[in-house]
Order: sequence, then structure tokens, then C-alpha cells
Amino acid sequence: MKNSISKPSCKLGSRIEWLPLSMIVKSVIVVSLMLATVQSPIQAQETQSAKFTKPSWWFGAAGGANFNFYQGTTQQLTNDYMVPAAFHDGQGIGLFAFPVMEFHRPGTIFGFMLQAGYESRRAAWEQVTTPCNCPADLETDHLAYITVEPSIRIAPFKSNFYIYGGPRFAFNVDKRFLYEQGINPDYPDQPVTPDRNGEFSDMNKSIISMQIGAGYDISLSAENRQNQAVLSPFVAFHPYFGQDPRSIESWNLTTVRAGVALKFGRGNKVEASKELFVPIVAVVEPEVKFSVTAPKNVPVERNVRETFPLRNYVFFNEGSTEIPSRYVLLQKDQVRDFNEDQLEVFTPKDLNGRSKRQLTVYYNVLNILGDRMLKNLLSTITLTGSSMEGVNDGKAMAESTKKYLVDVFEIASARITTEGRIKPVIPSEQPGGQLELALLREGDRRVSITSGSPELLMEFQSGNESPLKPVLIKNIQEAPVDSYVTFNADNADTAFTSWNLELADKQGKVQKFGPHTRNSVSIPGKNILGSNTEGDYKVTMIGQTKSGKLIKKETTAHLVLWTPPVEEEMMRFSVIYEINNSDAITMYDKYLTEVVTPKIPKNGSVIIHGHTDIIGGEDNNLNLSLARANDVKGIIQKTLSKTNRTDVKFEVYGFGEDKDLAPFDNKFPEERFYNRTVIIDILPEK
Repeated sequence: MKNSISKPSCKLGSRIEWLPLSMIVKSVIVVSLMLATVQSPIQAQETQSAKFTKPSWWFGAAGGANFNFYQGTTQQLTNDYMVPAAFHDGQGIGLFAFPVMEFHRPGTIFGFMLQAGYESRRAAWEQVTTPCNCPADLETDHLAYITVEPSIRIAPFKSNFYIYGGPRFAFNVDKRFLYEQGINPDYPDQPVTPDRNGEFSDMNKSIISMQIGAGYDISLSAENRQNQAVLSPFVAFHPYFGQDPRSIESWNLTTVRAGVALKFGRGNKVEASKELFVPIVAVVEPEVKFSVTAPKNVPVERNVRETFPLRNYVFFNEGSTEIPSRYVLLQKDQVRDFNEDQLEVFTPKDLNGRSKRQLTVYYNVLNILGDRMLKNLLSTITLTGSSMEGVNDGKAMAESTKKYLVDVFEIASARITTEGRIKPVIPSEQPGGQLELALLREGDRRVSITSGSPELLMEFQSGNESPLKPVLIKNIQEAPVDSYVTFNADNADTAFTSWNLELADKQGKVQKFGPHTRNSVSIPGKNILGSNTEGDYKVTMIGQTKSGKLIKKETTAHLVLWTPPVEEEMMRFSVIYEINNSDAITMYDKYLTEVVTPKIPKNGSVIIHGHTDIIGGEDNNLNLSLARANDVKGIIQKTLSKTNRTDVKFEVYGFGEDKDLAPFDNKFPEERFYNRTVIIDILPEK
């Protein structure tokens, strides 16, 4: 006996089952020809210049295949006939044919669909063996329904792609089956059991379930035709819940449907008066006010006493567990001469002029740490290496750092603990991040220095990731913030895609700055004047509008740089942030309140300027730097108000990632970490 799935197609049941397919093909062809004959003469009457909207209503026909999957138990076929062995899993392919109606306005997201018609849920069950060791097969070539399927149609991108879903109402119209039982192969002379044809009993006459699907409309007509046609391949899923064919046993049915719909619609003619009349609108050029603010009497030099924060990180190069050469590493005989107040003696390699002084301090971090541990014999530290290459690689970085402190500064090995991990406690790379991952991962490849010894830590700080005690240094500041020349282009951020500056002196030498996208740009006066003490300049702002037009504004400015007869001494403090975080200021609250604010003299001035590194969007970094600067101002003002002080003047700036004004470069991770800062300059009364 052959398995029922592979029975020849010449059986009566198969011939009847294929009848709907021929009906589908004939119906689609007939409908297409009818609509085509109606469409042709109508279109012939339209002039070539006529234009039509896309149809909102569509009518047509759909056909295809249902891929049916049965599970459960099937043994009681009719009220009076139970087969010897139960059937469980079955599958098969049935056909469907529907008329289709759709409504969706062109260029909108939501619409409505209705499909209704004939569909087959035919299947053949996997062969089972009866107690007599006889093979048995069960199939239904004729399980069929009339279904009605209303759906919500959604085009999420307002394009030809759409998804749909809704209820399915099905009404059973056929339920015939065929049961075949073979003979025991050990007894070939056994009488053959006759095949059993019948109708399943206890069938549910109606079913309510659900269906979801997706399709794509392929246009078959030119866009300027009034009668249009689309071909829409689609696929749908009918889950098992709600699809129980019978009220007994445990049949359940899941169906995947694949098919194609041919749909026709008729657009509306666009009136010529509406099509040809284009109102002429005068283009109003954006109004941008341009001005230059040039300080007339600003000191070029100030003595600065700076409290410089000391980051508790040592950053390592990719693929290496050795301390990078940019850090200052001493010989044993240099340790006794090391003094953190004279760090200029120990200068790292390859630093530019702008960041040389500050990073001289930072690149001596291991020497400062070793010197402080020698002076505080009970202090201990933990070195935690973080590496994406694994815990062992991170541990090797920490051991390399420990070896330097033990070998050069002769710190007892027991005072230093080393650990390895994949990510630091406060990582730069956040889950789900997609942009600038290379820079973020550079910042995460580091050894973090933590300690529970207060003599090593910043005032009022404790616990993991607390900064080390800052370094006190004294130096000359060449370009204080309040000596910058400010160029104001009000409304430029909305009027222009970008704008540039051209400054021409009396000799005709032109300097160019830009492009800029903000309303206001500040440039150190010395960057413009160079070695000159003063000069007259013709300043031209050139803005490019979003339509591509260039707009020029001109003004003049007189710039002066000169040194006052009396030197001023300024104090500077800094607050360091983690990446993209303006709320971290809370950890510095006590420091700003009890260390920084009491040092502000009567009638003094406080200049606060925030900065960021280059990671992230330029606009976001500008807002972030200003938010950080205002956080610092808020804490200082609150502290002053508690003592009824109103004599202090504040200036607050947010410079974002501005490369001309950033404290440091952004080449190395330590430079980027130090650029995430708010700098507080405290000046005495002028």
C-alpha cells in the first residue's frame, strides 16, 4: 500500500480539488480582460497632458496556496467509526480564491481591506501503525471554508509596502475524508480492509480566528493613466488559536498563506487650472544681524594659581600591556629629585604648546602617585585593568603599572592589589551605542587607580572611581576667556547652513575662520593680532542659505591687546566629568561648596566655561557644556546666598567641542577625558 501523500493525482478526490485552481485562473483572466477593454477607450479620450490622482478604492481578485499544519489527536472520524490508531501530525497545501476590495488614500498610512471567498485546508496525516501492525493513512482533500476577512491596512513608510491584520470568519462547506488501512506485511494473504470515505463528525460550522500579513503593490500602469492596475504578492499567517475545526478531540490548525492579488482602481482627473497655476511667492531673504565685540582693555597675561585635577586613569595603547611612552617614567636615581611642584622638569614627549603644561602634570600621574605613597606609608591602592581582549589582558596592564611602582619607587608589593576586567566600572561605551565606537573603546582600555586612603584622594571624596588629590601649579595664562573677540550673527543657526569669517587688515592680508553654525563665535584676540598689539580690521561675514545663495555682511573692528600696569593673580579650579553626563557634578558639590567658593574674594569675578570632547554631535556637545557650566554656577551661587553675598559677578560660557577653545587636543583618550570639563577662573576686583 502507498502512503496517501504520494497517491497519484488521477484519483477522483484530486481532480475535484484542482477544480478551484482552474476557476481562479479563469476568473482573474476574465476580470483583467473586462477591465482592460473598459479602460482602453476611456484612456484614448484623455489628452497626453491630462493627469490623474492615484486611486483610493481598489477592486480585484486574489489567489494562491494555504500551507496547512495540523497537530493534536484525530481518531473518532464519525459518530460510529473510530480507527484503531490515533493520528497526530499532518500537513498539506490547499488553494484559495477571493474577490478583494481595498481603500487607502495615496500617501497615507492607514487603510481598510476586505477579502472573502473559498479556501481549502486540505491535509494528509503522517502514517501510523495499527495494533495489527497494519499501516494506516488519513487525508482530507475536501476540507473547505467560505471565509470573510476584514483587515486594517498599514503602510508604515507611506510606500508600496504594507502590513495588515484583522479577524477571520470561516464557514465550513466541505468536510470529507479518506481513510486507508493496509495489511500486515507478515501476512500477505490477509484480506484487504476496504477504504473508508465519509464526512468528519462534530465539525464546527463557523470559526472565528485572526490573521496578519504583509504585501507589496507593484504598479502595472503608467502614472498618468486614469485606470490603474497593481499586482500585489502577499504572505499571511493564521495562528492556531481559534482555528479548532472540530468540537471533539484536540485538532488544531496553523496556516501560512502565500498568494498574489490583481487589483484595479480609477483615479480622479486633476483640473488643468489647479495643475498649471503655480503661485509666485517672493523669496524673503533671512534677516541676520552681524556685529563684533572686541575688548578694548584686556590683560594679555595673568598669574594663575591653578588647582589641577588628577585623573585616576592610565590609558594603554591597543595591543600592548606596556605603559605608553607618552607617560613620564623615571629611573630609580631620579626618584629623590622628583617634586610635583616642579613638574616642568619632567616633560613627556610629543606635546604641543597648548596642552604641554597641563598634560605634563597628568603624564606624571604614576610618579605623583609613587611619591605620595612614599610619604604616606600606610596608604594602599588597587589597580584595575580593563580590556575588551579579556580579563587576563586587563590584569597584565595592571601588573605592568604595579611593576613600575614597585621597581622604581620601591613601594611594597603588598600595598598594591591588581585586578582584571573587560569593562571599567564607569565605561565610555554604552549598551546599544553605534557611533564613534573606536574612540569610546580607546577610553575604556585603561588601568583605574582606586584607594581607600584619604591622603591620596581629592578632598571630600571616597570610594571607587574617586579622583586623586589635585596638583597645585602656578603658570602664565596667555589668552583669558574675557579677552576673546566675539562675532555675533543673530539668527544664523536657522538662516544659514553655515557661515564663514574673513578679516582683512590695512595691508590687505586676509585671515579666514570657519565654517560656523552657531549664532556666536569667540576667537582669542592673540590668534588674530599675532605679534601686533593692536589693529584695524574689515570683517566680512559670508553666510550660505539653505537655497544655496550667499549673503554677505560687513563691519569694522579695532582690536587692542595690552598689558595693564598692575598684574592680577587668578585662581583656577576644574571639575571633570564622565562621558555625556552633566549630572556628575553632584559628586563635586561638597568640593565646590567648601573648597572653591570660600576662595572667591569680595567683589571678585567668576568666569565659568564648559567644554566637551569631540565624541557626539556638535549641537548636543554645545548644549551639554553649557548645562555643565550652569550646574557649577548654581552650586556656587547657592553657597554664596547662604552667607548673604551678592557681590560676585559671574560669566558663563559653553564652548562644546570647539577645537580652537578646547583646553587640550583630542588625539589621545586622556586628552578627550580632560576636555570633558568645567573650568572655574576666580579673579580679584579690578
